[in-house]
Amino acid sequence: MTHVTIRVSDDPEICYRLRASVFIDEQGFPEDRDAFDDDAVHLLAEHGDRPVGAARIVFSRDTAKIGRICLIPEARGGGLGAALVRTAMEIARDVPGVTSARLSAQVTAMGFYEKLGFVAEGPQHDDLGVPHQMMVQAL
Repeated sequence: MTHVTIRVSDDPEICYRLRASVFIDEQGFPEDRDAFDDDAVHLLAEHGDRPVGAARIVFSRDTAKIGRICLIPEARGGGLGAALVRTAMEIARDVPGVTSARLSAQVTAMGFYEKLGFVAEGPQHDDLGVPHQMMVQAL
């Protein structure tokens, strides 16, 4: 998919709808929204004016937690997921005092995040029936 732009969204509802289509409709999670959404920075990837991917960053003290990374099926496999993560990390680097990025990876996606420089930290955990692994990278 060419000519995709990634930007901070001024309308998080677009990101929420895209996330619901991936996490709830496609992957079967019972919910996607949480209390962190209100204070998060929401990233939106668009092909023209069509939303094709999203992610969020939640800042807490010296950490940027990157999460809710999702792409519609036809946007997968072309590097857009990596571009979303890299954009989130660039934004986090610009926040004074933030020294690390963390994420909770689905275990099946750990290799993807390792290629981006993340390393596993601590034991695996269950998130709504799906095995996850906390991963971290210094900024």
